[in-house]
Amino acid sequence: MKHNSIIVFEGLPFILLSLLLTLCAAFFGFYILASCLALLTLFILSFFRNPERRFTEESGMIVSPADGRVIKIEEVGLDQSIRGKYKKISIFMNVFNVHVNRAPCEGTIEAIQYHPGKFLSANLDKASAENERNEILIRTPEGHNVWVVQIAGLIARRIVCWITLREGVAKGQRIGLIRFGSRVEVFAPPESEITVRVGDKVRAGETKLGYLK
Repeated sequence: MKHNSIIVFEGLPFILLSLLLTLCAAFFGFYILASCLALLTLFILSFFRNPERRFTEESGMIVSPADGRVIKIEEVGLDQSIRGKYKKISIFMNVFNVHVNRAPCEGTIEAIQYHPGKFLSANLDKASAENERNEILIRTPEGHNVWVVQIAGLIARRIVCWITLREGVAKGQRIGLIRFGSRVEVFAPPESEITVRVGDKVRAGETKLGYLK
């Protein structure tokens, strides 16, 4: 399944329910309520939008896996489910961002590890370790290991992963979705050159984060 429809399939139940409630409120004459529900329907449609994205290919380039704002860039040494030294880029997605996630590089899916957890606000540092999250390891043709971590937020209650183990993915390919506000992190090899800065706004499958070295 390519997941390239203008509205993602996972959003249809929310959209249809909101639309039905809007029509019922209007039918029974609750026009103020119907107006509020209509606005809610428009918000849900916007949340589950799934636009096409394009980037200019450069050797070794990694692209953003998420829309949002870069809130942290740091070098880390990990000894948990993800092990080793990495450069970590944290991207916070608010409820108005596109929430479809994309592969930052091409490669093969070597691991998918789901961890249940809390639903703390996704802009908090401890959300990385304590919140519900899904870790995806992509191994590039050159042998680089790049992790993408989908992290649920305060409102987000469902992480959706569209890829499977051993599947090959293209750079910028849609790989999943997080519902209603969240955070995505990229763990790149320590030799990588990072070109974005904290505070930068990024777009999934379009904005360059840096280069694998």
